[in-house]
Amino acid sequence: QVQLVESGGGLVQAGDSLRLSCAASGRTRSSAVVAWFRQAPGKEREFVASINWKGGSTYYKDSVKGRFTISRDNAKTTLYLQMNSLKPEDTAVYYCAAASKVPSIVVVPTLYDSWGQGTQVTVSS
Repeated sequence: QVQLVESGGGLVQAGDSLRLSCAASGRTRSSAVVAWFRQAPGKEREFVASINWKGGSTYYKDSVKGRFTISRDNAKTTLYLQMNSLKPEDTAVYYCAAASKVPSIVVVPTLYDSWGQGTQVTVSS
């Protein structure tokens, strides 16, 4: 099992930037894919971005392409999400997640084995 702890969330204005971090510990080498999801009040949890831990291939939700960048530091076993040009609709609790094998569909939350506690991102207009 992998333990995940997110940090870096906060309150910003539209157009600002934030970088989220997700520190991983435990059986980190068992994770094939790591991802960021988000959930706004009253809405379903949705996929934001994923990265293949070993190969580094990435996949993004259409609405964040060109604004968000997912990356990882193998040595530090840390996942990042650089968020630029933030919009009010980006407001949500952001979660990092890890999958022990490459998910057949990376956007499906139930295919991930481990989850962090979440970090709040609020973007004011």
